Amino acid sequence: MSARKADRQQAAGSGRRSGGSGRRPDSSGRPDQPRRSAPQRRGASGQEQDGRDRDVHDPDGVRLQKVLAGAGLGSRRACEELIAAGRVTVAGQVVRELGVRVDPVAAVLHVDGVRVPLDTTLVTLALNKPVGVVSSMRDEQGRPDLAQYVADRPERLFHVGRLDEETEGLLLLTNDGDLAHGLTHPSHEVVKTYLAEVEGQVRPQLAKRLRAGVELDDGPVRVDRFQVVQLGYRSTLVEVDLHSGRNRVVRRLMEQVGHPVVRLVRTRFGPIRLGELRSGRTRVLSAPEVGSLMSAAGL
Repeated sequence: MSARKADRQQAAGSGRRSGGSGRRPDSSGRPDQPRRSAPQRRGASGQEQDGRDRDVHDPDGVRLQKVLAGAGLGSRRACEELIAAGRVTVAGQVVRELGVRVDPVAAVLHVDGVRVPLDTTLVTLALNKPVGVVSSMRDEQGRPDLAQYVADRPERLFHVGRLDEETEGLLLLTNDGDLAHGLTHPSHEVVKTYLAEVEGQVRPQLAKRLRAGVELDDGPVRVDRFQVVQLGYRSTLVEVDLHSGRNRVVRRLMEQVGHPVVRLVRTRFGPIRLGELRSGRTRVLSAPEVGSLMSAAGL
């Protein structure tokens, strides 16, 4: 046997005796790498599956059920049942233990996936904006603006998005900057619903065209939903859902397809509906409503 062959056999035998894998290195010459174990899945009780506690407990905080009750989710007993049922998350982690304490202002809590607002200094209102009012808290030209509808409020409020002067309907007012930014950011695609009376008789095939997209002077836009509500002799009542927040987008869109808008009302903003709110009136949104808006805004 040649010396070179003997050396190869000795090296192979040494690898087997030392518990080597026996696998060849890859073509790059790198040694075999150990396989990565699959990441551990987190359990539903607020702990890792290996039993380690998650870091959601704030020893200087307030009991979770008390915070939830204070936010209007029900009595403490009812909130304890929500926690025990696994319906409450703290910082994205399900918590079932009743002894968990959290920051009563800064904690990120969700119940059934809906954010629970905790900061009582923040407020959001729904306004049914009348025709002829500009979407500004103080109009420099002296036109009717939004300030008259919240003159009795101590908070410094601002509008979430805007409606043009001739459009009426639902407009949100808030002092929560994060909420306003999230609701109007294009990445969240918060859907708004409009009820429009347009000129002419709208043909059924128009819905397909609008969903496919129509080119405007500032780029294409498409609706999320389009429905004919009432077909008249000279005009048609339609309902439009779209997430675009571009200026006068519904009016420009309908004019582009040959049906100029006669009257336009916004009836929904995300999960919030105009409902029976009368023109020129406001109402304070409830905690669950604000929570649903926060969820829509990615908060």
